[in-house]
Amino acid sequence: MLDLLTMRALVFHGTNDIRLERVPIPKPGFGEVVIRVTLTTICGTDLHIVRGEYPVERGLVLGHEPVGLIHEIGPGVTGYQVGQRVLVGAITPCGQCHSCLGGRLSQCGGALGGWKLGNSVNGAQAEYMLVPNAQANLAPIPDELRDDQVVLLADIASTGLSAAESAELKVGDSVAVFAQGPIGLCATAGARLKGAGLIIAVDSDPTRLAMARRMGADIVINPLKHYDVDEEIRRITGGRGVDVAIEALGTQQTFENALRCLTPGGTLSSLGVYSGKLSVPLEPFCAGIGDIRVVTTLCPGGKERMRRLMELVLHGRLDLTPLLTHHFTLDRIEEAYQLFGERRDGVIKVAILPGESQHLLNS
Repeated sequence: MLDLLTMRALVFHGTNDIRLERVPIPKPGFGEVVIRVTLTTICGTDLHIVRGEYPVERGLVLGHEPVGLIHEIGPGVTGYQVGQRVLVGAITPCGQCHSCLGGRLSQCGGALGGWKLGNSVNGAQAEYMLVPNAQANLAPIPDELRDDQVVLLADIASTGLSAAESAELKVGDSVAVFAQGPIGLCATAGARLKGAGLIIAVDSDPTRLAMARRMGADIVINPLKHYDVDEEIRRITGGRGVDVAIEALGTQQTFENALRCLTPGGTLSSLGVYSGKLSVPLEPFCAGIGDIRVVTTLCPGGKERMRRLMELVLHGRLDLTPLLTHHFTLDRIEEAYQLFGERRDGVIKVAILPGESQHLLNS
């Protein structure tokens, strides 16, 4: 009887202390739905939490990239059925507050408020998960698509693609993407989708640079081989710099490098999660009067965003399955965290399989 009422979930207990435990299966309240998770991932933000760099409450179930089957529907949710396969964005806006009605879904209810899963409510690294504001956040998955084709749309794809969108990238623009981790690789793919003329990828990992070419980069730069990345980018662009620089790591050094390689009037599109103090060097910022824009974006969410991203996959515009380099069952998730955190074995993204599903991965 205990097993029918409880589930396995990865629980945060403090800095560098995560444990796979049995916890109660959630019950949906008004406007909520419980899904049985069929595929999820580990994200770089999860590492920030585990390392104590981003504060969350002890006892929280981590994770925010879920694909699953509807298990139970709470009152007030219509148009869905038990057993339906759905994608849930990492950002789960209510759709009704001032921020949501103003088009700022990621900031639902206040600063960073749209990010609830694995932050302020229990997340996806579990066998079951409660979806808040389900009417606004459950996106049905087309039968033609597998779980592994859509799972990365929940966070890193939506985040990465948003860099070019927020920068208002124009057809033919030159772009430099700093850091080719999972989000940076999606930013590279997003720049290609938006019509960039030249895409330069910057990273010190040869494996990730090779993947960047696969995602659409025209030129790759390894900082370990080019002492002055800014100088190399200006050489490539004939001395003018790039129109858009995307910062996808969240460090002072990458932020400065992105700023230094911009052409006057260019845009720095920042996706990084920064910890500590971030400062803006005056010279590349042209003392504040160089017509340079700095824009930031939190992963766009909501079911319409998820539907649109799935359209890209469905019609062959976007394929992120090569980024899923490693697969672990839920009972090995702590081992998966260690591999992902240490960036061993060429890992880019880790898929976690909580249970059996006919829609999982190709054999």
